[in-house]
Amino acid sequence: MRAMSRNGALPIVAALALGLAGAGAAADLGKLPPDAVLPRGEGSPGQVTFRHASHVDPASPSCVSCHPRQFRILERAATASGAPIRHAEMEKGALCGSCHGKAAFGFDRCELCHE
Repeated sequence: MRAMSRNGALPIVAALALGLAGAGAAADLGKLPPDAVLPRGEGSPGQVTFRHASHVDPASPSCVSCHPRQFRILERAATASGAPIRHAEMEKGALCGSCHGKAAFGFDRCELCHE
């Protein structure tokens, strides 16, 4: 992982602020599913924990954006096909990449997802 410069901290701070804001707003949506720790793949730089609170748009909440088309709704951290989540597919726009790299932050800062 690359060393973080002083300017490199800004995207992390912004992502954390957005995540906290989303978490507060998502609290108004009622009970969301618990955080899901995703299986760690070979070569992964760190564990990924999916948090619904930072992914739900309180202005337009919709589970069907991701479920069941991309991810199984009743099996935590399971893709619709049952295949593991692979970074190469995400970077081509599949699974998490249907938003990340487009509407949400991209794949250039590993530490935004990998803890």
